[in-house]
Amino acid sequence: MVDMLNKFFQNTRKPRGRPGKLMLICMNSGHAKLASWGFSHLHVNANSHILDIGCGGGANIAKMLKDSPGSIVDGIDYSEESVAFSQKINAFELGKRCNIRQGDVSCLPYPDRSLNLVTAFETIYFWPDLDAAFKEIKRVLQPGGTFFVCCELDNPDNTTWTDRIDGMTIYRGEDLKKRLLQIGFQSVDLHRHEKGWMCLEAVY
Repeated sequence: MVDMLNKFFQNTRKPRGRPGKLMLICMNSGHAKLASWGFSHLHVNANSHILDIGCGGGANIAKMLKDSPGSIVDGIDYSEESVAFSQKINAFELGKRCNIRQGDVSCLPYPDRSLNLVTAFETIYFWPDLDAAFKEIKRVLQPGGTFFVCCELDNPDNTTWTDRIDGMTIYRGEDLKKRLLQIGFQSVDLHRHEKGWMCLEAVY
């Protein structure tokens, strides 16, 4: 039973097949309160070009499409299952105000200085080269653009999930803030929730 659960939990990193679809359903519902809290610290301007990296089940794309009239809200995920699921959730705007594709944070399919906002909900745990990813995000952001990170976990000493999920790393908010400032972001605001959640807004 433990082995079966641990195998299922690998789908948090890269959902695959039927177990992956179930995990994406769980993500959309289970992360709803975290995302709502995160969005309370983020102002999404109208008529922006937004990218949600690691878009998973697509719920956050749907919210930004609703809350930001006139904006284009794209998504990218390296899981084929996530892309298909997210496309289904956002089918009403797909090809109009939304484009969701398979890809990798290390090589974003956008020109330099083309995006106003990049979001990353519950995904940086699985980025193999964090600094390289941050530099790539900075490349595609317009001056004054925002990179927004939201994570349920902020304490690397808590190994409950890192012991179960291969390739998962938890980062302290202060470490993320330091890295982003060193890479060239102009300001980084860090917010914490009493439940241990963390989000930060990095302005380029």
